[in-house]
Formats: sequence, C-alpha cells, structure tokens
Amino acid sequence: MSASPAPHGQVSLEEVELDVELPGAGHVASPDVAEYALRLGDDSLILAQQLGWWVSRAPELEEDMALANITLDLLGHARALLHYAGSASGKSEDDLAYFRDEPEFRCCWLVQQPNGHFGDTIARQLLFSAYQVQLYAALASSDDPTLQAIAAKASREVRYHFDHAGGWLLRLAGGTELSRGRILQSILDMWPYVAELFDDDDLTARLAPTTVPLPSSLRPGFDVAISRLFARAGTEPPNVPAAKAAGRRGRHSTLLGYLLPEMQSLARRFPGASW
Repeated sequence: MSASPAPHGQVSLEEVELDVELPGAGHVASPDVAEYALRLGDDSLILAQQLGWWVSRAPELEEDMALANITLDLLGHARALLHYAGSASGKSEDDLAYFRDEPEFRCCWLVQQPNGHFGDTIARQLLFSAYQVQLYAALASSDDPTLQAIAAKASREVRYHFDHAGGWLLRLAGGTELSRGRILQSILDMWPYVAELFDDDDLTARLAPTTVPLPSSLRPGFDVAISRLFARAGTEPPNVPAAKAAGRRGRHSTLLGYLLPEMQSLARRFPGASW
C-alpha cells in the first residue's frame, strides 16, 4: 500500500510502495556495497523527513502535492537502498531507519540543513537533486544488479526533482527584488555543503569504477548542469569555502540530533507497532 508522509511522525518504510523489484531472490550485499547503499539510503531518508514537514505548509496547493510526491519518491529510494544495505546484516529497512543512533547514520550534511523558509528548501533540493541526477545515471551502469535496478527507476524521478527545483529557482530569481535576494542567499548558504557529495574515500575507491562511480567523477556533470541553470537565472555558482562535513564517517552537524528523535520517537516508544 502507499503511505502519506506525516509532518511530525514517521511512516513505516515497509508500508511505502516500492516499484523496484530487487533482482535475485535472497541477493545479499557485500559489506562494502552495503555500506555504500546505507549512505545513499540515509541521504534519501533524511531529506524525505525534512520535506514531509511542508505538507499543508507549502505556498500553494499544487506545491503541497508536488513536495508530497517528491517525499514519497525519496522514501521509495530509501526503502530500496536500506533494504539492500540490511541484507548484509539481517536488518530490515525499519531497523536501520528507526533503531540506529546518530553516529551510525551516514547521510551528508546537505540533507541535514534546516527547511528554513521556502527558498532555503528549494536551494537544498536543487543542489541535492542535481547531484542525484549524476549519481543515478552513473549507477545505472553498475555491475551490481540491485544498485542498477534501483538507479534505473530513481533516475527518472530525480530528473523531475531537479526540474521542479530549477523551475522555482528561475521563478524566484526572476520575481521581486525580495524573492531574488532570498533565493540567492539560500543558494549561498547551502553551497558549502556541496563539496562533501563529491569526496572520494577508501570505500568508493574499492568499489569504483565498475560497481559505483567515484564521487569526484560526478562533479563535472553537476557543475555543467548548475552553471547552465544559474546562467538562466542571471547568476553564477558561489565561490565560498567548503564546510568541514564528515557525514559519511558518522560525524554530523548538530541539526541531525534534533531531527532523529522526532523521526524515530514513535517506533522507539512502540517497537513492533503497525498501522
């Protein structure tokens, strides 16, 4: 069945409709692939939790629906990836989502940034979906059939996410002086967290290039897509120092410490409960 995101609760990931059929019954991820899938699953899970807050709060009804659909797309990605990550340890996607503590999460800092005003959310979504477009396009050629299947479906969805956020960037940057100033400031505020998305490390070096792409190899495509969009908006990518983010190693901003208790509270208070 399909589930609707709750602004201040959580949805059991096993109740989120998943269109991807994981190939190979009983296919178990290797420890390295499981750790990689965990990173991507955590990214999508945390961003979905953030976007769910906007349901009933967006500036227009159509945007309520759009953000809800993006949230459900990301929950579907999270379920697929966390399911695969858990196959190496016998844990379910719900175990990984709701019964890990902050240092055990591997999400990037960009998805942890607060919703702020609507422009902040759009800036975060724009930059992250631009990265995901490059990521899933590359993973569609993975020699791991499960990652390949997940990427094949997710690629179509994240292209919509990028187009949606890009449309809002152009609308806000081309609007009033106030809307332009706010969206450009939002981009500036989110930009320091982009660099972490493209950091290579020992894990990706072991898996690249046949199973996963090196993160650094995705940066040129990201830069081209963002630069073209920014040119249409009459601006340029910011030139600011990168944040010293280490989410992939379990070192997070203080923001995740506030988000996780809200997301996990129901599951931890009533273990095993179902809708």
